[in-house]
Order: sequence, then structure tokens, then C-alpha cells
Amino acid sequence: MENRPAEPHYSGFDSVFGAIARWVRNYRDTVDTGRQLGACGPEEVAAIARDLALAPPDLLTLTRRGPDGARLLQEMLKALGVDPAALAQKDPLVMRDLQRLCINCGYKRQCERDLADSKLAENYHDYCPNAYTLEMLFDRTAPTFAREDAGKDVAQA
Repeated sequence: MENRPAEPHYSGFDSVFGAIARWVRNYRDTVDTGRQLGACGPEEVAAIARDLALAPPDLLTLTRRGPDGARLLQEMLKALGVDPAALAQKDPLVMRDLQRLCINCGYKRQCERDLADSKLAENYHDYCPNAYTLEMLFDRTAPTFAREDAGKDVAQA
């Protein structure tokens, strides 16, 4: 049996290439969605926006931001001890409004930093456009949407 050297492990490269592949996939999805909507006339865009309870400019913004535009909202809700799926099921209009504001938010880097540093619960009030709605939601229905493992996330935050 031949003694071969172990193959090198490129975990750093794998994660970089994986991130690039995800970005390319999201970019393609966003461009494709934009093209599809761009092929529609103004009346069709207005009808789609109306069906989604959005203004046409908001619909165009949402399509430009892509499918991951509200990804941070999911992470934020989990960090605050809220089950995003339960919230979406119980109150879909509130969830849609939270998503819309998150997609348009200009503080994504701050949010990502606070999530990474487990400081979201203490800081999001300072910059998050959803802060007021989330506070009202917690005051009104926190037990309804609480996750089973919520104590772990809140303790870390």
C-alpha cells in the first residue's frame, strides 16, 4: 500500500467559494424576478402590488432587493424569542409589514453586528424601523409567539 500524503483541507476556501456561489445564485434570482416584473406593463404591476397590499414602488423595491431581503428579520425574531412561522401564521399582515420595513432598512450591517455579538435585544430600539411594532407585538402577544427555546436566545442577547 502506497503512503500518500493527506489531501489538504481547504475549509477557508470552501466557505469563501460557498459565499460567492450563494451571492451569484441570489443575484441571478433577483435579476430574473426584476426581468419578469419589468416585462409587465404599469397596469399589471399595479394589479400585482394591489394583490399583495403594496404600493407599486414598494413592489419594485422588494424585487430589486431579492429573496433574502428580509433574512435578518427571521434571525432577529428568533433572537428576541419569537417564532417567525407562528407570527406569520397568526398575523400575516403584521409579518408582511415587518418584512417590508426590514427589506428597506438601511441599518442591516448594524443589525448583523448586533446579532453576531448577541447584543440585538439591547440595541435594536436605536435603529430598527420595526422596533415600535415589535414592542407593541411583545406587549400584546408575547406568549402566543414565544419559541420553546426562547430563554436561551434572550439570555444570550
